[in-house]
Amino acid sequence: MNKHSSLSKGSLIERATEIYDFSAALQGRAAPAVEVPVGEPLPPVVEIARPVAVEAGYRAPDWRGPVQSIDRIVLAENGWLLPDGPVTAISEEFRLLKRDLLAQLGDDPRGNRVLVCSAHSGEGKSFCAINLALSLAAEKDRELLLVDADFGKPGIPEALGLTSGPGLMDAIADPSIAIEDCVIRTDIPSFAVLPAGQRSNNDTEYLASARTETLLRRLTEGRPDRIILFDSPPLLAASAGAVLASHAAIALLVVRADQTSESALRDAAGMLKAAGQVQLLLNGVTFSASGRRFGSYYGEGSDDA
Repeated sequence: MNKHSSLSKGSLIERATEIYDFSAALQGRAAPAVEVPVGEPLPPVVEIARPVAVEAGYRAPDWRGPVQSIDRIVLAENGWLLPDGPVTAISEEFRLLKRDLLAQLGDDPRGNRVLVCSAHSGEGKSFCAINLALSLAAEKDRELLLVDADFGKPGIPEALGLTSGPGLMDAIADPSIAIEDCVIRTDIPSFAVLPAGQRSNNDTEYLASARTETLLRRLTEGRPDRIILFDSPPLLAASAGAVLASHAAIALLVVRADQTSESALRDAAGMLKAAGQVQLLLNGVTFSASGRRFGSYYGEGSDDA
């Protein structure tokens, strides 16, 4: 799969969709067909419980967790976006991505919830989730909550230089825990992080419970400016990712250029049928035939416009 080198325009979403030609399969709730060998049982369908209605007039509270500073050195070392940093090629790519995303949010009853996922580990889902979160947090009228939902191998707080604590799974399992108290506020006022919480052998069942949807609604009810971005476990490694998709208005399926196989992509897309919509996000592109060099325009000092 080396067709990405011939693409010359469009966002990473548009280019990924063009490469993999999944336009029909990824529209609405449709998903690519996955062949199952004769005699092999189908995986069980997880039933999503009906959530408890949030009371009328309710407005999601402000975060009440501790304030911590994001380690800018760690961000720079990992090639992530720097708050108030210089314009770079990667920051411009994520600007295009978030513009596509923001234009589509708001029409789904699941609100402003976005799932970032991939078929396997090592395809860049956490890299994309963190950079997209930082880019969205730069919006002047938005508030971003990045949720570490990779319950088997959590690491978002640590990756940002934050100290983790109780998180999403704790609040789901224990009704006495207020989820807003688990949120880590950062020194970026519009950017917060919700840790994964205590590891559980029943994470899929907890996520499918009515309490999960109720908690997620309480995080955003009456706050249309608040976006929740989930960093999911790999879809083909843990069933929790498929259940998380049922709570998301948009699922971004990260595709690693020249690495993600088409069969893995089809299997992963088939697990996202419960999401409001599914879009492919191309990661690892190193060449643009058009000569696109985002970021260089701001640093060359040329008189050309």
